[in-house]
Amino acid sequence: MTTEKKTKSTVGRLKSRPQFLAVRKGESRRGRTFLLEVLDRHEPDTPPRAGFTVTKKHGNAVERNRMRRRLKEAVRQSAGFAMKAGHDYVIVARREVLTVPFAELAAQLAERIEGRSRPRRSEETRSRKA
Repeated sequence: MTTEKKTKSTVGRLKSRPQFLAVRKGESRRGRTFLLEVLDRHEPDTPPRAGFTVTKKHGNAVERNRMRRRLKEAVRQSAGFAMKAGHDYVIVARREVLTVPFAELAAQLAERIEGRSRPRRSEETRSRKA
């Protein structure tokens, strides 16, 4: 039996509040089931890091933990390979994470990680009212 080395190392974790707040200064990629915030740390030799946020408005502790576990597993199975080295990712769950099929969740996450976000609107054009 031959052992093959993984070409990609595992994804690191964001653990402290300042790390999460720093990622908020990066770009946001909105989706139906989650919001993805991405920050380029400009350190291409370091592995990517991911953090998960589920707010209390989305259910009790059991449901929030289930959402977090589903997102972690989606990153571990498929989306982690799409993450770029030297980047931080924060995934903010929405309630739909519980109901969407897991394969669809993993595909949406990988697509959101690889995709580019739309440019933010300027302050003058932020309002939709004319």
